[in-house]
Amino acid sequence: MSSLVSVVASAADDPTVTACFVVQACADPGIMPRVLELFAKRGLVPQRWHSVVAGPGGACLTIDIRIASLGREAVDYVARCMRGIAGVDTVLTSVTGAAPPPFE
Repeated sequence: MSSLVSVVASAADDPTVTACFVVQACADPGIMPRVLELFAKRGLVPQRWHSVVAGPGGACLTIDIRIASLGREAVDYVARCMRGIAGVDTVLTSVTGAAPPPFE
């Protein structure tokens, strides 16, 4: 956990980096607070949060989240945590404004 804190702290130095998450889940009222909690536990406030209920009978929830100053490692970790939430089907991520990762 301490390594995640250092990743978030180092990314906070670059406010030009924006992480984007798109979460698709069943339309359950408990999904949104569980997703938001992943940011709140880290003292982070999303720049944008937009959710839509659609699909047959309003069964599908889509959440679009944008947050600044979150490094790629932290984005991957938070996305893995989101994927572990019961009812979450898909989590897509992207990072804009960041340098591309080095080839290994």
